[in-house]
Amino acid sequence: MHPFHDYLCQQLDDMLKKRGIVVFYDPRREFEPLFDRELNETGTGYDGLPRVFVKERLTFVARYEESFFALRNAIEPIADLDKPEPLIVYLPGVDRDRQTSVLMELEKSGTAYEPQLKRLALNVLRKRFTDGQIDEMLRPASVGYDDIVSFLHQGEEGKSASVLRTIFDGAQSEALITRWLADEGKDATIVDKDAAVELLKLVEARLGLPVPENTTVTETRAKLLRYVLVSEFRSDLECDPPQSVAMVPDPPSKEHVERIRDVAESLRRGHADSYVSLSNKVEADLGLAKAKIEASHLGNIDTFRFEERALLAYAGELICSRDYPTALGIVAARSRSFWVDRDVGRQAQWEACRLMAELGREIEKVRPALGKANGNPAKWVHAYAAEDGWFRVDSLQRRLETWVAKMDEEPETERGLAVVRREHEELLKKMADGFAKLLREAAWTVPGALHQTRIHPEVVQTMGGRVAYFFVDAMRFEMGVELARQLEGTKDLTIRPAIAALPTITPVGMAALLPGASASFSVVKQKGKLAASIEGTTMTGLAERLKFLKAKVPDAIDIPLGKLLGTSPSKLSKSIGDASLVVVRSQEIDALGENVDELTARAAMEGVIGNVARAIRKLASAGIENFVVTADHGHQFSIRKDDDMKTDNPGGDTVDIHRRCWIGHGGTTPPGTVRVSGAELGYETNLDFVFPTGLGVFKAGGGLSFHHGSVSLQELVIPVVSLRIPLKDSKMPTGKVAQLRGVPDKITNRTFGVRVLVVGDLFTTEPVALRVVLVSGNEQVGQAGMAIGGDLDRSSGILHVSPNADANVGMMLTRDDCTSVRVVVLDPATDAVLAQTDELPVKLGI
Repeated sequence: MHPFHDYLCQQLDDMLKKRGIVVFYDPRREFEPLFDRELNETGTGYDGLPRVFVKERLTFVARYEESFFALRNAIEPIADLDKPEPLIVYLPGVDRDRQTSVLMELEKSGTAYEPQLKRLALNVLRKRFTDGQIDEMLRPASVGYDDIVSFLHQGEEGKSASVLRTIFDGAQSEALITRWLADEGKDATIVDKDAAVELLKLVEARLGLPVPENTTVTETRAKLLRYVLVSEFRSDLECDPPQSVAMVPDPPSKEHVERIRDVAESLRRGHADSYVSLSNKVEADLGLAKAKIEASHLGNIDTFRFEERALLAYAGELICSRDYPTALGIVAARSRSFWVDRDVGRQAQWEACRLMAELGREIEKVRPALGKANGNPAKWVHAYAAEDGWFRVDSLQRRLETWVAKMDEEPETERGLAVVRREHEELLKKMADGFAKLLREAAWTVPGALHQTRIHPEVVQTMGGRVAYFFVDAMRFEMGVELARQLEGTKDLTIRPAIAALPTITPVGMAALLPGASASFSVVKQKGKLAASIEGTTMTGLAERLKFLKAKVPDAIDIPLGKLLGTSPSKLSKSIGDASLVVVRSQEIDALGENVDELTARAAMEGVIGNVARAIRKLASAGIENFVVTADHGHQFSIRKDDDMKTDNPGGDTVDIHRRCWIGHGGTTPPGTVRVSGAELGYETNLDFVFPTGLGVFKAGGGLSFHHGSVSLQELVIPVVSLRIPLKDSKMPTGKVAQLRGVPDKITNRTFGVRVLVVGDLFTTEPVALRVVLVSGNEQVGQAGMAIGGDLDRSSGILHVSPNADANVGMMLTRDDCTSVRVVVLDPATDAVLAQTDELPVKLGI
């Protein structure tokens, strides 16, 4: 137990040994902890009277409960015995009445005991402390039983006794100061126990701040808090401090500075909510946000909220001046801080800044490469589609626009965003103009490149066995690269570029993917409409294309992507049966780009890539092992264009017209366009085609940011992703366990946070791969965009989390038309669901 307990029990045992009965008066209730917590009941006796061990003596304990007569009745069976059993009668809050007490006879036969706490404690404390120390310890009138016990424990640890340590449960030095600064709940106890002077001495000794003895505890906290935060801030500042900061005294030594930093960091780590309010008050009192401190002079510690915001603004200024590497350096160093980590909104702002700087840096890398490229369009396609190729600009631009589109607040680095968008558009125009010129000089061919019409015979038919053949409308090359990254770990995974048939519009591109197109493909006029022709069969729309497919591959089946995702595995397996070719069609990208506002379209397109990956896994579980994913065409997606960038239509006999192509006879060739005959494209037709070069568009229907039909790399170069998933791999158990925590009750913002915990065992030490997505119905409508405590690969969406650790994950909802969503944790290798929430209602704007 502890020495004071042992001492008291020894006193009681001696009295019980001599007289058998002890009547224990405790008018100030000083000894209640002994009876309430330490003398544990070991059984009962007469009429349920409890028994305890005092030393090794089994003793009855009768306690006064506001009635002397009830007390006397309880102890009479023992007192009336010729030789009473050991008995303690405890009377808390009762003064001894020496004249009329109803217990007087009991006191005469036994012992009346009226101990004084401090006097008894003195005898025990002297074994560990000097009389001077004891006088200081016992001086406060409020020192009680628990304080004595704490003093003795401190003595056992070889430390000086401290009233403060008893108040703060044994905490000492900086830990004690931190707890006191964070919570004023102990202030009254500090005053009551006369510990204020000890507190002032501790503050001066450990942190170097002298405080006059007549300073109140509340005033001391305010002075010390300002001193601690300002000292940390100033020690990390690379310029002269503002006047308001200079008035706060400097710590006397480096050792004091280190302790001050420990206190500040402990406040942030262990008392975050308190730190926010305390720091905000000091910042406001000193006017730091208006002190005009240059952000470049701020150090590495965000003591105050204004520092994080100032640094974000500074990173935005660097982007405006096109100093992208320095901006990225700031993002890397400062996007993780106390103020950012606790606020998903701040994380979103820093992520937007990072994406701007990464896109700007990639643009700076590609721009000079364009000038060095020679006149061979095949080399441009190679440079565009290489592992670290020019397509990365498209990928980064898509991610940036996706992120910005779904931020709940506008980017604070808005000027930087405008600069990067302008730089991107200029690069896109230069790339489009240059490639159109080279393609024309090369007679509209790309030597050595895989043409869209040869994808079926050279890729699909060579896979062997049953094949799922995905036609993803408007999926440009960089999106195919991201899809491939989501499918990493599958067998024989490859991605290669192919050249889409011109014009790059859906009726042409979808037909060019069909069997037979490699031997006979043309674009013709059929009953006043544009049509594709294969082996003499003309096709103006989906129905004709599906009819032709069935004629070429009788057992082929066709299924839209949305339907596939909504079909159960058992029904899916039954519906595809033994089909040798399963064609999966997705028109989400084209439909979104052409029919909704541009930014919403860009955000929603993100989900299409994930849905295609999920569909592949689902078909694998239904028995399909071979997969080919490609597109009818790509697309351009830039910032909104002004009307004066529109090009006049050629006029003449118009068969079809889109934003980026005109098909017909005659007419003019407006400035900024190029005319090519059907024969030049290898078609048996007398149609002419007019394409805007650069970023120009015709005055036709549709948006001004999403478009296709012409000859830019983004429109013409399509991905061809091929892979195998053997049946045994599709059913492999995951062995992973994940948990979701901190999930909101409803989704009110497009960006919100959740925590993902990976539960490991003794044998799991490596980080575990997960993919965290948002699902509405059967479709992916969002994904992880940020992670703290885990490593997120933004291109593949794979999150690595260490076993028995959790990651704070920032989720982004990319669709506004969902009424509810689920947060789902998937195994990237098998698409197995490791954890998921119930349906969460979506109430955006609330």
